[in-house]
Amino acid sequence: MRWEELLFAHWPVPAAPLASLLHPDLELDTYDGQAWLGIVPFRMAGTAPRLCPALPGLSDFLELNVRTYVRHRNRPGVWFFSLDANSWFGVRAARLTYYLPYLDAAMSAERHGSRLRYRSRRTDWRTGPASLDIEYEPAGPPMASRPGSHEHWLTERYRLYSQTPGGRLVFGEVQHEPWPLQPAIAAIHELNMTAWMGLKLPAAAPLLHYAGSLRVRAGRPRFAP
Repeated sequence: MRWEELLFAHWPVPAAPLASLLHPDLELDTYDGQAWLGIVPFRMAGTAPRLCPALPGLSDFLELNVRTYVRHRNRPGVWFFSLDANSWFGVRAARLTYYLPYLDAAMSAERHGSRLRYRSRRTDWRTGPASLDIEYEPAGPPMASRPGSHEHWLTERYRLYSQTPGGRLVFGEVQHEPWPLQPAIAAIHELNMTAWMGLKLPAAAPLLHYAGSLRVRAGRPRFAP
């Protein structure tokens, strides 16, 4: 698959309420003692099982995830609180195969020059309402993040965690080149992606990074030891 026109928007949040929402076998990861929550809108393209062709209408869709950063037995990774998508098939396939909390949403992305207007409104019955209306664009050249830097800690993670309906912890490995991060600017017109979790984001502006395109492979899900 390819991840395209992606924005990383990150806020510092209190650790305790965030940790209470995780699987009990996971440890909340922090940077210099601070926990972070990310809201990440992007476009999925060419999504298909290995050795299978991408299918028009099924392989390309919009996605919007809400995430934080965790460790399991000292292995860093990503924990997703929600993954909204405008693909009926994609939502159900990801829930079935990776046990990820994908949710149905009505979404659109309109490009005007280098600026993208991204809108999402959750339509799924499984959670409370959630919505986003944001304009964003890159504001500088791409560069690989330096190991040990904050942006590297936030973005260069190659394992995702999820849980089965019965509560068993699952992980999957992902493979990709380092993110071609660019500084970004954004105008947030509406942001209501965490109220359903009982979490309020700080009023301060988020830390922003943009990535134009990245090819990604995801390994099969496995049960965590």
